[in-house]
Amino acid sequence: MKNLPNVLLIVLDQLRFDALGYSSEGKIETPAIDWIASMGTVFNSAYSPSPTCIPARSCLWTGQKPWSTGVLFTGNSAGPHLQGGVMGCNFAHTLPGELVKGGYHSEGIGKMHFFPQRSSMGFSHTLLDESGREEDKNFISDYKEWFLKCNPDHHDITDHGIHWNAFGARPFHADECYHPSNWTVNECLKFLKRKDPTTPFFLNMSFSRPHSPYDPSKYFYDLYYDRDDLPAPFVSDWSKEYEENESAKSLTGWCGKKSKEEIKRARAGYYGSITQTDYQIGKFLTTLNKAKLLDEMLIIFTSDHGDMLQDHNLLRKSYAYEGSAHIPFIIKLPKSLSQGVVAHSDVPVSLYDVMPTVLDVCGLELPGDMEGMSLVGACKGETSDRPYVQGEHVQGYSFEEDNYFLTDGKFKYIYFCKTGRERFFDLRDNKREEKDEIGNPACSETIRKMREFVINDLQKRNSEDQIFVKDGKLVPIAKDHVILSPAYRERLVTSPYKWME
Repeated sequence: MKNLPNVLLIVLDQLRFDALGYSSEGKIETPAIDWIASMGTVFNSAYSPSPTCIPARSCLWTGQKPWSTGVLFTGNSAGPHLQGGVMGCNFAHTLPGELVKGGYHSEGIGKMHFFPQRSSMGFSHTLLDESGREEDKNFISDYKEWFLKCNPDHHDITDHGIHWNAFGARPFHADECYHPSNWTVNECLKFLKRKDPTTPFFLNMSFSRPHSPYDPSKYFYDLYYDRDDLPAPFVSDWSKEYEENESAKSLTGWCGKKSKEEIKRARAGYYGSITQTDYQIGKFLTTLNKAKLLDEMLIIFTSDHGDMLQDHNLLRKSYAYEGSAHIPFIIKLPKSLSQGVVAHSDVPVSLYDVMPTVLDVCGLELPGDMEGMSLVGACKGETSDRPYVQGEHVQGYSFEEDNYFLTDGKFKYIYFCKTGRERFFDLRDNKREEKDEIGNPACSETIRKMREFVINDLQKRNSEDQIFVKDGKLVPIAKDHVILSPAYRERLVTSPYKWME
């Protein structure tokens, strides 16, 4: 067998682009992630293809865009879940599955977000931390089972009382060693000890934080709570429309103005969760280095989407705005392939580029249905003829927020599919999206080009049931219509556990 590089894919759930040491001017402490960045290439213009967990991860695992995966939204009642099976899942190709076919052992540890939850999605083996997701009454995650065994006095892993999608924050309720970020890395370390030394491995180290609950261990919460130099929420000339809303009264609301104290606690919890996770990543990296595995390993670090954290009075994710859609993305090539590597790239990239990049580095054939591209050339300073990356999300918190967006990292055009509203941002001078410039005559030509790109793409989707473009113009979809891709039906699956109920 040829000498195949080991591959480490690190994914943090709901990590925004500007919440790392290198991207926050040092305000957030992430020495381990910064170390990865120093060894590789930071992609400045990386965006989630669909800024919620399941749709984004569908693209990550298949190398396809949301319309091709058929997974455009998330939620039990709203639509399909990402699903898998032992090399027989109804996605024709998955990253872990292709690697297994190429001679790898594929290990997934942490938050997978598959449905059914014990689907393999092509992995050789998984150990799960599914946060609060329990799709059938018989499922218990490996992390929760371990936690309750070690802490029999606790009824649940959320005895601190914070909901999985709440804005509340407080220190973790159990000792630090029982935190899910610690568990994830400790299980990864166990994997290193028990793996077959003759077989190359692909390891997906997938963390459930900093996604809410914002509950780092006390040391890391305290690290940020009394800081007065933390990044403040972005404020814009359009923030007021989200200031007052029925959603603001809910513990799991998606918008509404929060108090200074609530924001202070939430940001302390969010940033503390990131730093706690970073410390654990550091523990793993030093172990790799000591074992002389680090140099020749391919490492990709990213997130599925971001977190608004009260930017523009918005919470959570699913939006096309920077806090939700702009993600960190780092590639460290094996040392033998690293000649000419640049520290930064402005090539616009997305999660559907992960699979072709990994397969390219590993010298494996790229399936023909992938829509992403290998980023090996971009790591070495090459430019790309890709003008933009696209993103979309429907069936979110409100029909008014269903969106399709286009960006190259310099400009961003957003089309709201149910209302016909448009927004445009010049990110070169307006990184915080403080001013919507859709009506600015100076931007009209750029807006026209980006709108034309969207029209050409959405026109291909026209069908008897859904008309996106008519007479060369964008046409809003009815607010009560569920936007579906033709691939939607392929993703539907009935839980195999129904017979147990």
